[in-house]
Amino acid sequence: LQVPHALSEPTGSSESRRFANKYSKKALKASLTLGILLGMFFVAWLPFFITNVTQAVCGCVPAGFFDVLTWLGYCNSTMNPIIYPLFMRDFKRAMGKYLPCCQRSGEPRPSAISLSMRNSNSGPRAAMSLKNVL
Repeated sequence: LQVPHALSEPTGSSESRRFANKYSKKALKASLTLGILLGMFFVAWLPFFITNVTQAVCGCVPAGFFDVLTWLGYCNSTMNPIIYPLFMRDFKRAMGKYLPCCQRSGEPRPSAISLSMRNSNSGPRAAMSLKNVL
């Protein structure tokens, strides 16, 4: 016996598939960014740590080579602020909102009061306005 396939798909099926596809693309992009960051971290710092252990065991690592590996790790730290905006649109948008050099024309800069209120999770209350407090 063969089981017949459904003749028609539910109306919400294509919408839920589109919703799942959108978030799977975001998850894939986030995984890619994390993979790149971790890969660069290991490429930059793993030789330093291996050399550090080797130096402790045999003492045969030249000081200049050790310095080069240390600076390779430091260069990795300078690459993170470059990698995040390249691969994460949300990060780029957030930095553009708060850094004066990256703002788009026509966007108002948030004030220090609005930033502190947003960060403290305390918005204006019905009985108390910001003018009354200041």
